[in-house]
Amino acid sequence: MKAVLDHIGIAVTDLKDALAFYRDAVGLEITLSEDVPSQHVKAHFIDVGGAALELLEATSDTSPISRFVERRGPGLHHITFRVDDIQALLTQLKEKGVRLIDSEPRLGAEGALVAFVHPSSTNGVLVEFKQKGK
Repeated sequence: MKAVLDHIGIAVTDLKDALAFYRDAVGLEITLSEDVPSQHVKAHFIDVGGAALELLEATSDTSPISRFVERRGPGLHHITFRVDDIQALLTQLKEKGVRLIDSEPRLGAEGALVAFVHPSSTNGVLVEFKQKGK
């Protein structure tokens, strides 16, 4: 199964501060901002040529991004690979003994199905798989 880089998630505490670098210094623009209620975040996507940066800002204290920032501070949160069949991939990963955070896909940003793999199975990197929404 082919997987391609879709985006890199970056946890931010203050979007204005993040944009001071990405927009004002580098010249990149947010192409999409979207609330993701299931994760209690607002996702801001910046197209960087074939992939994107996803600036993630928590919308509640129960957000995984809020907890991440509390423990580690703002910074790289995850990398996301786009796949054609997320269910088949999850089945394959389970068969190989990969530790999953999501054993079933759930709704994510852009109407996509997403599932996360625990960093203990990926050499310390939180990995997300994404199947585009219809």
